[in-house]
Amino acid sequence: MTDNNNNIQYEIPTWTQIYTMLLCQAQKIQATPYKPNIIVAIARGGLIPARILADLLEIYPITTIQTEFYTDIAKTKQTPTLKQTLTTPVKNKKILLIDDVTDTGKTHELTQTHLQTQGATEIKTATLYHKPHSIVTPDFYEKQTTNWIIFPWDTKETLRKILQQTNQQQINKELTKMVKAGLPKQLIDKLIKDIQPKENQTCNTISKNTTDTSKSQATKT
Repeated sequence: MTDNNNNIQYEIPTWTQIYTMLLCQAQKIQATPYKPNIIVAIARGGLIPARILADLLEIYPITTIQTEFYTDIAKTKQTPTLKQTLTTPVKNKKILLIDDVTDTGKTHELTQTHLQTQGATEIKTATLYHKPHSIVTPDFYEKQTTNWIIFPWDTKETLRKILQQTNQQQINKELTKMVKAGLPKQLIDKLIKDIQPKENQTCNTISKNTTDTSKSQATKT
C-alpha cells in the first residue's frame, strides 16, 4: 500500500448482506431468458459467490479459472495473467461467469476472451459489486461503489498488506478507518495476532492506538 492510496475508503459487507445480495441476484437471473448450464468462478474472489449462486440457481456444474492481477490494496500489475486455466471443458456451453467485483474490468476481459477461445457459445457475467471506472460492466451486479471492498474471505489478506507498511501512524489510521467502516475491532486484533510473531510488540501498540482513536471518535459523536 503506497502513499498514493492513503485516501482509500473501505466498504465491509457482512456475510448476511452478501447472502441477501446473492439471493436478489439469483432472482434477477431467473427472471431473464438466459439459462446457463455451467458456472465458472474466477478464483479466488468468485469462489464463494459462485458456490452460493450455484445453490440458489440450482446449477450444479461448476468450474474455476484463476487469474493474477492485484499486488497490493488498489495496486495491480500492468495486465492480468491466467494462473490456472479451466478445470472443465466449456465447449458449446452457456456460461455464467462469476466474480466478487469488477474493478478495472481487465480480469473479466481476459477470462471472457479465454472462455470464447475454449468454445463457449454464450457468456453472461455476475458480480456482487461494480466500480464505475471498470472497462467491463457485468450483466448482473448488485451494488456500485468506488470504495475498496473488504470481503469476509479476504480480510486477513488485506490486514497483512496494511501491516507491511513502515509508517506506524499510517497503519493505525487505516485500522481506524476499517473499524469505522464496520470491521469488528475484536476480529482485527485476533487476525493481527495471528499475522504477527508473538514477540512483536507492534501488535499491542496497534490495538491500543486503534482503541483510543475509536473511543475518541465515539466521545465526539
